[in-house]
Amino acid sequence: MSNTERTFIAIKPDGVQRGLVGDIIKRFEQRGFRLVAMKMIQASEDHVKQHYIDLKDMPFYGGLCAFMHSGPVVAMIWEGLNVVKNGRLMLGETNPADSKPGSIRGDFCITLGRTIIHGSDSLDSANKEIALWFKPEEMVEYKSCQNGSCMSK
Repeated sequence: MSNTERTFIAIKPDGVQRGLVGDIIKRFEQRGFRLVAMKMIQASEDHVKQHYIDLKDMPFYGGLCAFMHSGPVVAMIWEGLNVVKNGRLMLGETNPADSKPGSIRGDFCITLGRTIIHGSDSLDSANKEIALWFKPEEMVEYKSCQNGSCMSK
């Protein structure tokens, strides 16, 4: 049985501004995940509020939405075996102080309010977030060349 799935990953404004986009993409590629869609976007306040709607009753909601609206975000869809769970492991803990070295937050973050990256926490949230950030025509289907399957004869 295949556990190939898709997840939503967003590099937050602090990750973009610090020039970490390439390093983060490289980690997902090296892990063997396939990039299906990517775009840089300055998300509207309403868009960000919709993205974090499940946190609307939390005291940090307003600040989080303001921060996510403050600069460009790199939104991505990654595909692969258990990518939701593995992607979250790659990100590290929400609090960077609790993140292990080798995780994205463990290597690049020090402050809870600036965690540089967002990743879907479940398959359901991944599907909702993908639909919120991407239109179906923005996703690209292609064969991986890793096994020579796309080489011409």
